[in-house]
Amino acid sequence: MLNESMEQFIREHKEEAFELLRTIGRIPAPSNHEEKRAAFCCQWLKEQGAEGVIIDEALNVVYPAVTRETAGLEVYMAHMDVVFPDKEDLPLTENGDFIFCPGIGDDTACLVCLLMAAKYLARAIKEDRLEEVYPSHLPGLLLVCNSGEEGLGNLKGVRKICEKYGNQISAFCTFDSQLDKLVDQAVGSERFRITVRTQGGHSFNDFGRDNAIEKLAEVISLLYRIPVPENGRTTFNVGQIQGGTSVNTIAQEAHMLYEFRSDRKENLDYMHKQFDAVIEEARAAGIEIQTELLGLRPCSGKIDPGRQAELLGRAVAAVEAVTGMRPRTGSGSTDCNIPMSLGIPSVCAGCYRGGGAHTREEFIEASSLTDGCRVVFHMMFQR
Repeated sequence: MLNESMEQFIREHKEEAFELLRTIGRIPAPSNHEEKRAAFCCQWLKEQGAEGVIIDEALNVVYPAVTRETAGLEVYMAHMDVVFPDKEDLPLTENGDFIFCPGIGDDTACLVCLLMAAKYLARAIKEDRLEEVYPSHLPGLLLVCNSGEEGLGNLKGVRKICEKYGNQISAFCTFDSQLDKLVDQAVGSERFRITVRTQGGHSFNDFGRDNAIEKLAEVISLLYRIPVPENGRTTFNVGQIQGGTSVNTIAQEAHMLYEFRSDRKENLDYMHKQFDAVIEEARAAGIEIQTELLGLRPCSGKIDPGRQAELLGRAVAAVEAVTGMRPRTGSGSTDCNIPMSLGIPSVCAGCYRGGGAHTREEFIEASSLTDGCRVVFHMMFQR
């Protein structure tokens, strides 16, 4: 269990955490355009007494809370971006214990829990209580409100952190999703924009010419005939189609967004070969087709099993101590993908109860935020 100082802090700052959730939840933060949230989080941390906070070139808000010459570096993060393209304030409503807002759970609630832990740590440092809170034998501590986790953000924030600190990082934890699940294996993916072009023309006068939409549909049909491997889990999806000019125009151009995913590298390699074969088959049939790689997320690399088990054990113990329930473990596509691919022990833990993630009806149970804070405190401070 947490010590009384931590429990008291969480209780006394419960309403502050709720208000911070309401404030940040409204701030738009589409992937690659997290400027407003980054500016808010950076300023808020400075106002809490956190020293050395910066916004880096990837739009990460980085707080080097504890620096140590030896014993490595532990990184804790939660992402600022949401899947929604809104540029104005996001709509937030409340109904009893429920707070509704696009992105309120994924990942705003987790972000708030991380920020509250940062506030507690900054206060302890200011009051010269760091040894009591985070003893000197533990690794350095880096807290990050990161960018680019969702969609075509392509994990740019965590990539930058690993690029800068990779050799120093001894353990990595990101807070994302709900309290009942931990992610300890990376699901890799490749994402493409596929464009088909034709001569096009008038739908009546030029009838019979190739239509880019119809040709793109042929390609989709071929992609959906690819048999997925039976070992592990492998998926694919066409998530968006656009093209054409009007109802009476033979489309000159059409494109789609396509991805495939797997929790095994060999399956990703297989899907890539199958994808290339479909594209070449289309070209051989006379289709003018172009592919553009938009996102690449790696699978897990070779991680020391003992160190990974120790970190996962800490996460399981943290959730159990707070909720009384043993969380599910499994694979997922999170900020952990990058450190895992580099052989760094990593885990993703959740901080709320709710539903509707990635929909505009997303919601959380506000009262669960307190348990989320406790999980973060356990992970960072309890050994």
